[in-house]
Amino acid sequence: MADSLVTPAGMKILKILVGNAPQTVSELIRKTGVTRTAITEQLNELMAAGFVQRTVQPVSGRGRPRYLYSVTHTALIALFPGSAHLVVPAIWRAIRKIGGQKLIHQIIQEVTEELVSYYSERITARQPEKRLRQLLELWRQEGCVLDVSERNGHITIQKRSCPFLSMYEASGDICYVDLELMSAIVGHPVRRVTSRHEGAPCCSFELDFETRKRSSR
Repeated sequence: MADSLVTPAGMKILKILVGNAPQTVSELIRKTGVTRTAITEQLNELMAAGFVQRTVQPVSGRGRPRYLYSVTHTALIALFPGSAHLVVPAIWRAIRKIGGQKLIHQIIQEVTEELVSYYSERITARQPEKRLRQLLELWRQEGCVLDVSERNGHITIQKRSCPFLSMYEASGDICYVDLELMSAIVGHPVRRVTSRHEGAPCCSFELDFETRKRSSR
């Protein structure tokens, strides 16, 4: 669980910050009853983990500016999911009930197009192989755990962590976003080899670059 990455003292600070206006160190000292040194150490750890952000509040005159601390969107998603494991699948079931498979397909297509637009702006390579590797590197920077192997013109990607687990529902339709995203970025169909939805330890994908090269001639 993500909250296992945060100490009890750090979690206490996060629970003070979440849903409140940004706080100063002095305000956190007063609310927690611990020393300035302890608060500062916890805040530094939380900022390094991406759970807390710091902004500067200028003051008039010659006074020293104040630092204000607040939780990040990452913290809200990772540490305070609540009943997301119940709510999100319920939303998917409602969508399916209202619009059927056609609406599900349209939603997945819209999500994929949004993600393709987002990553395309960050990918500079022209060659499909290099575009794929840049995409994988962006995923790694975002915290995705994945393994890549290459053999006889085939590149296999094992995506061991999944950003869509909180969106998981019985049919596994959301799992097609990764497949369509990689295919769109590379410009050539990517094949899914294994699926977490079907009982595999993780989803894995394969791209046959030799076939792609022959078909482009």
